[in-house]
Amino acid sequence: MKILLDECTPRILKRQLPGLAIYTVQEMGWSGTKNGVLLNLVEVEFDVFITTDKNLRNQQNLSGRQLAFILLPSNQVPIVGALAPAIEKIISTIKAGDFIQIPLP
Repeated sequence: MKILLDECTPRILKRQLPGLAIYTVQEMGWSGTKNGVLLNLVEVEFDVFITTDKNLRNQQNLSGRQLAFILLPSNQVPIVGALAPAIEKIISTIKAGDFIQIPLP
């Protein structure tokens, strides 16, 4: 399963979840790409998109996408780091079309 971290999502997840294939928008060369275009690119190459963009669901039509979404409650490194075990558990069961919003711990 390939996972992409949105631009503002802390990269700490790559270190804390080393057994997963995690990439960043920056590594893919997609920095600054608008959400609609970005989601089209992501859907072709990835299975899961992890973001902190709370407006994504309202700004984009996510229905019918062959992509799963995880919305983090914050982009603060300590919070995201603390959520790594929960994120790993979610990734083990998530499937295309799912939109999982993780609450603050």
